[in-house]
Amino acid sequence: MSILKASILGVVQGLAEFLPISSSGHLNLLEILMNVKMDQQLLFNILLHVGTLIAVLVVFWREWLHMILHPIQDRTLVLLVIASLPALAAKLLLGDTLTELVTSSTLLGVSFLFTGLLLALTQWASQRNRSAARETQRVGAVHALVMGVLQAVGILPGVSRSGATIFGGVASGLDRKTAAKFSFMMSMPAILGSFLSEGYDAYKAGAFSQNENLLAFFIGMAFAAASGYLAIRFFMKIITKVSLNWFALYVVLLGIAVIFMQGMGWLAF
Repeated sequence: MSILKASILGVVQGLAEFLPISSSGHLNLLEILMNVKMDQQLLFNILLHVGTLIAVLVVFWREWLHMILHPIQDRTLVLLVIASLPALAAKLLLGDTLTELVTSSTLLGVSFLFTGLLLALTQWASQRNRSAARETQRVGAVHALVMGVLQAVGILPGVSRSGATIFGGVASGLDRKTAAKFSFMMSMPAILGSFLSEGYDAYKAGAFSQNENLLAFFIGMAFAAASGYLAIRFFMKIITKVSLNWFALYVVLLGIAVIFMQGMGWLAF
């Protein structure tokens, strides 16, 4: 893989991981369009996730530090555990079936359309909550569980993890900014779990030994970390000011384009 390809994919991974447009969907689509070899994808995708993990750690370093120093007073750790349970249960119960779904791009276009629907519903639910004065800025166990269930749905390529979890938070009564912040913090255990699981698979496959693409891979990881950091900062600033319908429109148009290209035979998964 060239450094240019790795850099482009790294930037896209970082942006799409935290903007509600599906990083897995964009990455799958671009890797096909850029003809990235299958034997390169596993290790490279793992390192891209490390990059986005770094972004989350850096942006919310105060929250992580407070959680470590005050584990009893700070409820965030317990809430993150609750939010992580549905995805863990899906992994344990579905096993290889889930792996096939995650690596399949057949329904990519439909998944983009589904993400658009979730974002439109998030915008509607947010306006409804605000008009009824039902928004809260305090994340509770129910909010965490609902967002966790939606995170499990967000495992599918083309379904935005951040978009799905923010929808879960807003639909259960959180304001958009609080839902977005908790969604981003939820990504840390999710990404770490994927890293450990996929990293072990990559190690067994010998992907770490004598890999001539390691320099490009690590450059891609650095770009993912930098763009992920910027994406989090940007989204946290605009989420209360900009309609999520704009993001919904983008992924719907992308989904239609993917379905059209598949139908015409221009896009072979």
